[in-house]
Amino acid sequence: MNFTKMHGLGNDFIVIADQSQLPEQASQLAVSLCDRHFGIGADGMVYILPSKRADFLMRIINADGSEAEQCGNAIRCVAKYVFDRGLTSKLELTIETIGIGIQPIQIQAEDGRAVAIRVNMGEPILEGARIPTTLDRDTIVNQPIESQGTRFQFTAVSMGNPHCVIYVDDAPSFELLKWGPPLEVHELFPKRVNVEFATVRSREHVDMRVWERGTGVTLACGSGACATLVASVLNGLTERKATVSLAGGDLFIEWDAQSNQVFMTGAAAIVFDGRIES
Repeated sequence: MNFTKMHGLGNDFIVIADQSQLPEQASQLAVSLCDRHFGIGADGMVYILPSKRADFLMRIINADGSEAEQCGNAIRCVAKYVFDRGLTSKLELTIETIGIGIQPIQIQAEDGRAVAIRVNMGEPILEGARIPTTLDRDTIVNQPIESQGTRFQFTAVSMGNPHCVIYVDDAPSFELLKWGPPLEVHELFPKRVNVEFATVRSREHVDMRVWERGTGVTLACGSGACATLVASVLNGLTERKATVSLAGGDLFIEWDAQSNQVFMTGAAAIVFDGRIES
């Protein structure tokens, strides 16, 4: 099985494009190959598969073997892979994900390479039961949550996968390893949750750090950046367009008022190619 190591702002993946369907052992493969000491090392495995509804289908298996419904950094990697490797010549294409469905992609290319990818991440889901949380409300904004004797306020958003956005004084220095694990499995979130810790620097700029469900600390989370902007708008903290700065770099996020769609623009990179021997 051939693979390509890729990353989106340091959120790294083992990309597989030579399979016709998701392997039966995909979960075990991810646990083994994503190990940074005994495997290739990655935050997850991404499979580029045929789609009957779109140009390509993306399936994402986290490092712990669970499947993610959506991943903003991974979908940019897929777009770059299929364009750079000649699987498509389209500057506008569609990628199917199990969390959102059909996602339109716009590619900015230079010298035959994708240098920036704009992804339609769909409409944010704000109803508590659909995110899902155990709170059956139309929106969950600035809601108290307690963990290990400490109380936070969170805003819940789904971008095809669940997110819990918490505002803190200094996101870059926040103790992710202490607070991420217990909040991911908090009883309020029946399918676990991605946890974003955010600090608003201005109405056009947010710092964010993330604990990803099924992976842990990562350098970036595209869907989390989108959820953070939506949460910031709901809390009256930012405009509908803002730069979200993550440990691995910046993403530009837009929440269009007319269509209710969220758009993410950023880069992706190919690191190296390899082959997995059975």
